[in-house]
Amino acid sequence: MMAVIIREVTTKKQLRTFIDFSLKLYDKNPYWVPPLYFDELNTLDWDKNPAFEDAQARYWLAYRGNQVVGRIAGIYNPKYVQKWGKKNVRFGWIDFINDEEVSAALLKTVEDWARTLNMEAVHGPLGFTDLDPEGMLIEGFEELGTLALIYNYEYYPEHLKKLGYEKEIDWLEYEIHVPEKPIEKISKAAEIVLKRNNLHILEVNHKKDLLRYSKELFYLLDDEYSHLFGTVPLSEKQMETYINQYFGFISPEFVPVVLDENNKMIAFGIVMPSLSIALQKSKGKLFPLGWYYLLRALKKNDRADLYLIAVKSEYQGKGINAVLMDKINQVFINKGITIVETNAELETNTDVQGQWKYYEKRQHKRRRCFIKTL
Repeated sequence: MMAVIIREVTTKKQLRTFIDFSLKLYDKNPYWVPPLYFDELNTLDWDKNPAFEDAQARYWLAYRGNQVVGRIAGIYNPKYVQKWGKKNVRFGWIDFINDEEVSAALLKTVEDWARTLNMEAVHGPLGFTDLDPEGMLIEGFEELGTLALIYNYEYYPEHLKKLGYEKEIDWLEYEIHVPEKPIEKISKAAEIVLKRNNLHILEVNHKKDLLRYSKELFYLLDDEYSHLFGTVPLSEKQMETYINQYFGFISPEFVPVVLDENNKMIAFGIVMPSLSIALQKSKGKLFPLGWYYLLRALKKNDRADLYLIAVKSEYQGKGINAVLMDKINQVFINKGITIVETNAELETNTDVQGQWKYYEKRQHKRRRCFIKTL
């Protein structure tokens, strides 16, 4: 058998090969959901992602002969080191055939690079920020993936364990069944909370009504997620990039925003109709027919994905989540959505998990950040 050769990605053409590898590896897998191709390219491109103002990243491909058999990204984010006081390099965008020589060569390459930076550990899968896909699937391999998160084969975590990687932290995911009518207890609580705290829901008639709150949304997100595992502060340019890339897809009715008496944002939720099936049909590309599948999924769908919920700290514990849940419930019922994916929640975040006690649910996926001390 030919030896495994590792080659660094240094050109835009090689970067496309890097992205295309996962499309080939998962081509026949019914559970894998491809990323939006342009989004993946913008995130990884050295010239387009504003994270590169601070971070360093290197990408490598593994070859046997002329065939690509694996890929990996190594990311050094000084903001993470400064904030958390941990000298860690991240790995991400890791994919490989079921061959231990390939996975060992890929991870050794990142580990060797980390040593040149005087780092003390390698962990992942993680992205440049907490808003990039993260966590390796360790349960739920026969569940449909989502746009926001990583899907991987069952052999991946076994390879990492053999290479000395251990659990750092897990995320849980739930599948929630939407009730046929609003839950009376939540609706009443929402009404009381709004009145008691002199709050109101943002009335949105056009996307521009939501867009003018987009920066405020990211400031709130940055503040209230700052204590969560692995988060790093977002720069103004990063916020603008996320707004430009994603707000075009978001339907305002799926983004409830709670305002105080001065029309300042104190809470929001972001939900979207599921794009999983549409992305599988389009292989993650907008052309020639991807845009059609995506638009159809956004307009008519019985599944949705929950992306983010954030509440300003001084309002936490005052029932604001009931306001968001009640509003989102109403939208789901009106749109005929019956199943919701919560996406990833840190296993330690019991407050978030407690929200689902009023719903029929199942915990159907678990993903992990692995770490290895050098």
